[in-house]
Amino acid sequence: MEQLIELKIDNIDLLPNAAKQLISFANSDRVIIFNGDLGAGKTTFIKDICKELGVDEIVSSPTFSLVNQYDGNEFIVYHFDFYRLKNEMEAFDMGYEEYFYSGNYCFVEWPSKIPNLLPEQYTEVIIKEQENGVRNIQFIKHGR
Repeated sequence: MEQLIELKIDNIDLLPNAAKQLISFANSDRVIIFNGDLGAGKTTFIKDICKELGVDEIVSSPTFSLVNQYDGNEFIVYHFDFYRLKNEMEAFDMGYEEYFYSGNYCFVEWPSKIPNLLPEQYTEVIIKEQENGVRNIQFIKHGR
C-alpha cells in the first residue's frame, strides 16, 4: 500500500519544515528520489533537507560530478544528479550500489535515468511548480 503526503509550498521559508516532514515520513528509507521539471526546486529542497540532517557545507547540484558527498550529524549524505547519464551502465561504472546500500542517505535527482536500479523500498518526492510559483510537493513511499 502506497503512503502519501501532499504539501503546498507558497513561500521558500516553509521548506525547512517540509524537510523535517520528509525525513520523518521517509523513516528508515535512505534512498529518496526527486522528480520535477528543470527549475522546479529539487536542489533547493535538498539543501534544506541536508541542513536538517546537520550538513554545514554548501550543498550544490552535482551535475558534472554525478555525486557529491556531505557529512551530516549521524549520516553521510550522497547527492546524485543523473541528468547527464546516457544509460544505466554508467551508474554501474560509478559504483552506485556502494552508495545506495551503504545505509547513508542517497538523494537522487533524475531517477528516470536509472529506473531498473532503484532499491525495492524508497521514498519519492515529486515537485510540481504552478503558474503562480507555488510548489506542490508529494512524498510517496514505494515498495511496501
